[in-house]
Amino acid sequence: MNRPGTTIAVLALALGIFAGCSPEPEGQGPQFGTQPASQDVATYRFAVHPLHNPAKLIQAYQPLIDSLNGRLQGARLTLEASRDYANFEEKYGARKPEFILPNPWQTLQAMKVGYRVIAMAGEPRDFTGIFVVRRDSGLKHPADLKGKSVSYPSSTALAACIMPQYFLHSHGINVNTDIQNRYVGSQESSIMNAYLKLTAAGATWPTPWRAFQKEHPQEAAELKVMWETESLINNSVMVRNDVPVEVRDQVRALLLGLDGSVEGKAILVGMETARFLAATDEDYDVVRRYVSRFEREVRPVEQR
Repeated sequence: MNRPGTTIAVLALALGIFAGCSPEPEGQGPQFGTQPASQDVATYRFAVHPLHNPAKLIQAYQPLIDSLNGRLQGARLTLEASRDYANFEEKYGARKPEFILPNPWQTLQAMKVGYRVIAMAGEPRDFTGIFVVRRDSGLKHPADLKGKSVSYPSSTALAACIMPQYFLHSHGINVNTDIQNRYVGSQESSIMNAYLKLTAAGATWPTPWRAFQKEHPQEAAELKVMWETESLINNSVMVRNDVPVEVRDQVRALLLGLDGSVEGKAILVGMETARFLAATDEDYDVVRRYVSRFEREVRPVEQR
């Protein structure tokens, strides 16, 4: 008989896999809000990259959208989730959402099509890559991964793939030939692959790992963080360049002031985010340099 925790784990993995494979109309994703749409108020989409599966992401970020909508004048937001990284990247590449919360590599790509940074979502020191392994894995050194498989959410996930692969590269592993790289669609799936022994290690980053520990304590107890990369800069909040300045400035001010109230702090806790900080496009030049070095030494970020 399967233990309840194992059943939950298998279901979670299945959901992660199905979320990455199920059909969805082009450019669409779950959109949620608690206020009825009004013809007198302009509505803007706020799309968040797949930190979690769509259902979990809505649970974490809908309170933020509700809070913003309660204070915005002359505008309202709807939250949009995506089934996987590729789906999210397709959306902003086509300039469909007005507001986006991308990872730092996606931030650079979104700049090319007319999005601009208005804030940073979380402390820079929290943006690190981590390798999660089973406590009974026997792994001790990065070199022990040679000949084994490692799971990641996506080849374009900065903290959960690019930074971990550069870490392995810096420890003498050729990530193109020495290991098997499995891109499994979501952060939780990457962790679950390690738990289920489908991979020797699962790459992720602190935010989804903390959420996993809260929601699946039994499974998390059998895992541990084995290695951690250097930190970089955290996810951004961006706005499309045709959004009215007054709307852009309102959203930016509300985000930056979120940690100044009890309600706002509770919302941030639910998102596993310390606070929103002021940021601009120029702050992400450090990512441009990091990615350039990675592509020169390891592999192209976008794999065709």
